[in-house]
Amino acid sequence: MSERRRERKVVTVLFADLVGFTSRAETLDPEDVEAILGPYHERLRAELERHGGTVEKFIGDAVMAVFGAPVVHEDDAERAVRAALAIRDAIVDDGALEVRIGVNTGETLVNVDARPEAGQGMVSGDVVNTGARLQSAAPQNGVLVGESTFRATRQAIDYREHDPIDAKGKAEPVPVWEAVQARSRVDVEVQQPRAPLVGRDRELDALVAALERMRSETTTQLVTLVGAPGIGKSRLVYELYRVVESDPELVWWRHGRSLPYGEGISFWALGQIVKTHAGILETDPPDVAAAKLEAALVPMDDADRLRAHLRPLVGLGGDAPSSADARGEAFAAWRHFFENLAEQHPLVLVFEDLHWADDGLLDFVDHLVDWATGVPILVVASTRPELLERRPNWGGGKRNTATISLSPLAEEDTARLLSALVDRSVLPVEQQRALLQRAGGNPLYAEEFVRMLAERGDHEQLPETLQGVIDARLDILPREEKSLLHNAAVLGKVFWLGALESMNGATRRELEERLHMLARKEFVRRERRSSVEGDEEYTFMHVLVRDAAYSQIARADRAEKHARAAQWIEALGRTEDIAEMLAYHYLQALENARASRRDTAPLERPASRALTEAGDRAIALSAHTTARAYYEQALELCGRDDPERNRLTSQHAIATFWIRGAEAAATLERAHEELSGRGDATAAAEIAGLLAWSLWQRGEPARAVEILRAAVAALEDAPPSRAKAAVMFELARIRSTAAERDAVGLARAAVEAARAAGARDLEARALNTLGVARFYLGERDGAHDIERSLALAEEIGSVVDVTRGYLNLASVTSRALVPGRENGMGDHGRSLGRRRAIC
Repeated sequence: MSERRRERKVVTVLFADLVGFTSRAETLDPEDVEAILGPYHERLRAELERHGGTVEKFIGDAVMAVFGAPVVHEDDAERAVRAALAIRDAIVDDGALEVRIGVNTGETLVNVDARPEAGQGMVSGDVVNTGARLQSAAPQNGVLVGESTFRATRQAIDYREHDPIDAKGKAEPVPVWEAVQARSRVDVEVQQPRAPLVGRDRELDALVAALERMRSETTTQLVTLVGAPGIGKSRLVYELYRVVESDPELVWWRHGRSLPYGEGISFWALGQIVKTHAGILETDPPDVAAAKLEAALVPMDDADRLRAHLRPLVGLGGDAPSSADARGEAFAAWRHFFENLAEQHPLVLVFEDLHWADDGLLDFVDHLVDWATGVPILVVASTRPELLERRPNWGGGKRNTATISLSPLAEEDTARLLSALVDRSVLPVEQQRALLQRAGGNPLYAEEFVRMLAERGDHEQLPETLQGVIDARLDILPREEKSLLHNAAVLGKVFWLGALESMNGATRRELEERLHMLARKEFVRRERRSSVEGDEEYTFMHVLVRDAAYSQIARADRAEKHARAAQWIEALGRTEDIAEMLAYHYLQALENARASRRDTAPLERPASRALTEAGDRAIALSAHTTARAYYEQALELCGRDDPERNRLTSQHAIATFWIRGAEAAATLERAHEELSGRGDATAAAEIAGLLAWSLWQRGEPARAVEILRAAVAALEDAPPSRAKAAVMFELARIRSTAAERDAVGLARAAVEAARAAGARDLEARALNTLGVARFYLGERDGAHDIERSLALAEEIGSVVDVTRGYLNLASVTSRALVPGRENGMGDHGRSLGRRRAIC
């Protein structure tokens, strides 16, 4: 026997029970009881089924019915309350019996293949238990509904207030309302993509004007499109693209989309844009990706610096941050990259779904708009209003920014839209009125209503909410097509045929045919170009379609599907580039397996590995908060004896340091103790350097020196390494700051250690420290060491060390009484820092 199909759905349950009938039945003959209950059951079943409900069971004089299972309707809550009122009215009119009815709405696990007539239960969950409690508390010949049911139907049903009830098993009283009578159906909003453009002339004109302004004035412009889902943001972006495409002058259009995985996808949209410009595919091996990036950088100045900061964005890895303002350096490099592009051709950068972007990307977009000057760049951002809750001052205070808030369409425009959608100039009056009410001026909503009308042929069955629309459309699909959408939803808004093949078990040909049918029904669309070479790429027509499909999947099934998705992603190779996506799928698999009480052991190791890679990518991009969260999650999955634990402990501490600076001392100290206790002197030394800096900043130089001396001693006989050079440099720097006599010797030793380890940035810093230490201890030739440091820093392109060199050189030359030279040096250092956005 095949395993039962189970889906998570929002359903409405109805419980009805006769008042006092049990005690009355004690005095009646069984045949008399049957004579009373038979017609009562038949009347209840007729009313329930007439309103689209399914009778799950009769128990004596009680009945339980479900609305929304096995098939969802867009207005299940309203149907249930209307059925309850019809039953109440029939009982009251008859006068022989009295009834209590409870109606409740909520998420349940549905056994899709259940046969209620055979006694099989269809739904389970708290919504069922609470519905039974509402029925018990209802007044005689009354209907009580729960809060979710009330919210979904309050515009269609007249209610009177009722005191909350104390329900068994509930910690708090349950809010309830008493249904009085039904009224006309409520108008609702629906949304759907790819509707004809109407009523947006002013908004499009504003976008085009910003495009022309950035070209004529050679300036950077930011336009933010803000609106509810489906209001027309993406369509306006598309119309702007058509304007750009039709322009005789070449204008570069680069597009990136933030993924709906929260804050974990660091700079994803930015990485998309860079990869698109370089022509890098997800399936490109590292050497091919590197070659494509190199080709894109050929016409640009300062290519070495750009390469170092662009490599992490395209998944080619990069060195860990080597300065206190690594993010500032990265921002400056990325900005310089786009400035280079705009110098060649006017540049349009589109950041879609910015409400899903992490804070780092938001900061960079703000930085780009604020700092890029003298080049034609138009930044177009689309977002839901939630972004303005996170960033109330987004785009504010700048003359080169504008926000376009999209309002609902006027009724005349909506009517024109509806006529275009149904390809008829005139609709029946009642039908058009219903559609206009339910569309609510939202283009996507209007399109969904017309689609449902075409599929069902009945405007009375139009959905009350967008969730209801999508659920209803999903439930009328053939089983194979619906299952395919569930698998696609696990992958995300964008998915690939190869991934579905690995998850579905059907042949590629079968999947192509099903996807073709889904595309015709406008659930998905096939993209002309794919980011995975040799594979077909598809996109959900709207992310909320994806969300609704995903919400139906049971947790145990989600765990299995996410695990399969992760395995397919791993098979692509270059997991470093998509580490965060891989980590997301493994985490979802793990969490859903736990929630469904499945064995999680097979998932823990790959999840830990993916989280570690995601943390490494985030830290390479200076997204330290994100990196720290990934490392924490990886540590939770990593056993005490796992060989990776030392590295994870170290990386977690380093990420914490970059976030909290001196306040990270406690975390660093715990990591230092753990690594020292495990005998990993090199890793402990890396943390010792950061810990010493934190302690010194907190006014504990003696402890800082003690920890550093111990680290130096522990590595005395170890071969040259960056960690060994780093602790020697930190010790020299702290002693130099205190003008101690041993600082010069320590600095010289640090220079040699850095040179032996090939750590040229540390060598430059150690030379700087040596020069300062010598000068302040009376050796005026120390200035030459600073000059050597400056030359090395310029050679390797370390902006922070170049800036520090100029500032220190200015300081020592002013004390050496070299008139005029110190001002030039200091000004040059500060100017350089400002140009690189680091001071």
